Amino acid sequence: MENRADYEAWADLLKALAHPLRLQIMHSLLRDGCHNVSCIERRTGVSQSSISQHLQKLRAAGLVVSERSGNEVYYRPAARPAVEWLMAVLMDEEVERHDP
Repeated sequence: MENRADYEAWADLLKALAHPLRLQIMHSLLRDGCHNVSCIERRTGVSQSSISQHLQKLRAAGLVVSERSGNEVYYRPAARPAVEWLMAVLMDEEVERHDP
């Protein structure tokens, strides 16, 4: 029998990703690397306050990590199996869209 706690942990991660903007933020971070909120704002067209709220949820789920540099906070994907899985899913979809 599989461990129910494993399924609950995966469900929590999926809940953290269950918003189009959070998926877009993760996709951008996975594709382009480390970003600050201003950079994410330019890429998404969404307000800094909204992005910050979504980044907080991603951080709480352990999907992104942050690092302060002066006045800026930079975000990058966490090194976790769940993030690797997400990268495979998002990048595979991107490759399929560009195939002739």
